[in-house]
Amino acid sequence: MEKREYGNTGEQLSMIGFGGILVSKVDASEASSLVAEAVDHGINYFDVAPTYGNAQQMLGPALAPYRDDVFLACKTTQRTAAGARRELEESLQWMQTDHFDLYQMHAVNTNEDFDTVVGPGGALEVFLEAKAKGQTRYIGFSSHSAETALRLIEAVGFDSVLFPVSWSTWLGAGFGPQVVAAAQARGMGRLALKGMAYGKLQEGAEKKWSKCWYQPIEDPALAELALRFTLSQPITAALPPGEPHFFRMALDIAKRFTPVTAAEVAELQRLAAQSTPLFELAA
Repeated sequence: MEKREYGNTGEQLSMIGFGGILVSKVDASEASSLVAEAVDHGINYFDVAPTYGNAQQMLGPALAPYRDDVFLACKTTQRTAAGARRELEESLQWMQTDHFDLYQMHAVNTNEDFDTVVGPGGALEVFLEAKAKGQTRYIGFSSHSAETALRLIEAVGFDSVLFPVSWSTWLGAGFGPQVVAAAQARGMGRLALKGMAYGKLQEGAEKKWSKCWYQPIEDPALAELALRFTLSQPITAALPPGEPHFFRMALDIAKRFTPVTAAEVAELQRLAAQSTPLFELAA
């Protein structure tokens, strides 16, 4: 598994990460098996969040034998200092660790989110305090809003951003390049979401994949092209959809990764015009 630098920190992360939602709603033996499989494939970047069902409860014990050798990221959706402090302590207990390698503000998407987290009594106070105390080595955020992400990159000295870097939004809506460029200019790590997403689920469509709120790419050839597009951007790592089927597909794609060609990008551009992007820039 190829490893890439996490911003300007010197840390080397596997270019495919393990999304903790993979072990949500599975039993302990399956959780341990999935984690062992990931480690065997060279994955050292693991990401989890309290909002992923019981993922923390399952991932903590499964990851314990490997904790000293992996880069563990966690998140909080709490916007206030009091809420973030409580959730940080809970997550550390569930994950059976005394620190995270990366702690992230989860889904900071609106102006209200921004104003609360950076304002007096906001979650940022706890993030800075946790970093100073060694409860996390690095701090970051995730967002599905280019505008809010750019505000956070400008206003706060985060170590990384977790953001959609997807062929359909990048090529079809111009959504993503500006965030990656801004983070890169500041030496931040760029962690990618939705690399294997096709687009929005059609209204009333049956949800085939319970852990995906969007439509993942099921066609192997397109999935490979899409993920290669994401991995060809100046990013550190990508998190595949939270289903074992797609995770294993991503592992296979990563083994034979080559950057996309101009002709392949042109084909994705053509396909992007036929799909509905998951995210778009604000009007």
